[in-house]
Amino acid sequence: MSNSEPFDFAKYQRPFRDHAAENNGSEMQAGNLSDLLNRVSQNSASEIDSLIGEFQRVRKKLQADCERIRRQIEEYDELSQQVMQLTKIISESVGKLRPSLADQRTAAKETIN
Repeated sequence: MSNSEPFDFAKYQRPFRDHAAENNGSEMQAGNLSDLLNRVSQNSASEIDSLIGEFQRVRKKLQADCERIRRQIEEYDELSQQVMQLTKIISESVGKLRPSLADQRTAAKETIN
């Protein structure tokens, strides 16, 4: 700074503190903080509600899939039992045919001799 320039008091003044404005600002900040907390809690609550809804949908789907699989297992078991019964019938029928075929072969051999 040179001597020819006037001294600038504003440059060296301490800032004026308006306590009333600070209190009003604190109230505004508290109001803003309260609004922010309300928005955050509303967002969190809506996200939680959304997740609950999604879990309920997944639960219903799992229950439906469980019921479908149970029905399919019962159908498979029923078909398996039917196949076992048919196999037994066929086996018994083939067993009855063998002696008659053996008798026919013996009779055929005897006629040739």
